[in-house]
Amino acid sequence: MGSARGTAVGDSWAGESRARESWTRDSWARDSWRTYRLVAGMWIRSTMTYRSSFALTLFTSFCVTFFDFVVILLMFGQVRGLGGFSFAEVALLYGAAGTSFGLADLTMGSLQRMGRRVRDGSLDTFLMRPAPLLAQVAADKFALRRFGRVAQGLLVLVWGLLLLDVEWTPLKVVLLPVTVVCGAVIFGAVMVVGASALFWMQDAAEVTSSFTYGGNTLLQYPPTIFAQELVRGVVYVVPLAFVSWLPALYVLGRPAPAGVPDWAAFASPLVAAVSCGVAGLAWRAGIRSYRSTGS
Repeated sequence: MGSARGTAVGDSWAGESRARESWTRDSWARDSWRTYRLVAGMWIRSTMTYRSSFALTLFTSFCVTFFDFVVILLMFGQVRGLGGFSFAEVALLYGAAGTSFGLADLTMGSLQRMGRRVRDGSLDTFLMRPAPLLAQVAADKFALRRFGRVAQGLLVLVWGLLLLDVEWTPLKVVLLPVTVVCGAVIFGAVMVVGASALFWMQDAAEVTSSFTYGGNTLLQYPPTIFAQELVRGVVYVVPLAFVSWLPALYVLGRPAPAGVPDWAAFASPLVAAVSCGVAGLAWRAGIRSYRSTGS
C-alpha cells in the first residue's frame, strides 16, 4: 500500500515537473516572439520615417546581391553547362539558397555584432532587461533593407522554375516551399551557433561568417563541381546541403551525391529541428560563460 502511494506521489511530482517545464518553454517562446516583434517594429518604424532613403537602400541591396547572379550569367554566356547542370538548374539552386539565406539574414543578421557587444560590454544592457536575450540581440538594429536579398533570391528562383522542364508531382510542389523555409531555419541556427562562439572568440566574426555567407555562396553552385570531401562536410558536419542541394536534386530528378542516401532529400525539417536544438545549447553555454568587462 505504501509502495503504491509512493509511486502515485512520484508520478504526481513527475507530471507537475513536466507541466512546469512545458509552461516554461511555451512562456519563453511567447516572450521571445513578443520581444522580437516589439524591438524589430521599433526599428522598422524608425526606418520608414525616411521612406525615400529606405527605398534607395533597398534598391541598392537588391542590386548588390544581384551582381552575384550576374557572374553566373556571364559564365553561361561562355559555356552551356556547369558541372552537368544547365542554366535553369543552377538558377534553381541559386534562388533556393539565396531566398533561404536572405530570410535568415533579415531576421537574424544582427547577431553578427555579438563579438563587439561582448568585447565592449554593451551586452550588459540587454541582460538587464526582463526579456529573452536572443530575441533582443537578433532584433536590435533590424535592417529592413535586407529584404532586397530575399526579393532578389526569390526572383531568380521563380525565373529558374519558369525555365525548367520538371515533371511536377504533389510531393515536389510541397517540397520546394518547405525547403526554402527549413533552409532559412538551418541558416538561422548556424548564425546562432556562430554568435555563441563569439562569447569566447570576440574577434572571430569573419570566421563564423564563412559558414553563413560562405555557405550561401557554396550552395549557389552545383555539388558536382566540388570535391566529394567538401560535399560530405556540408552534409554530415555543417548540414548546409539540406538547405537546397539535396531537395533541389530530387526536384530536378538527379541522384544524390555519392554516399548520401536518397531519403536525405526529405530530411530538411528534421535537420532544421536538430540544428535549432544544437543552437539553443550553444547559446545557453555562451551566456553561462559570459563574465562582462567589469566596466
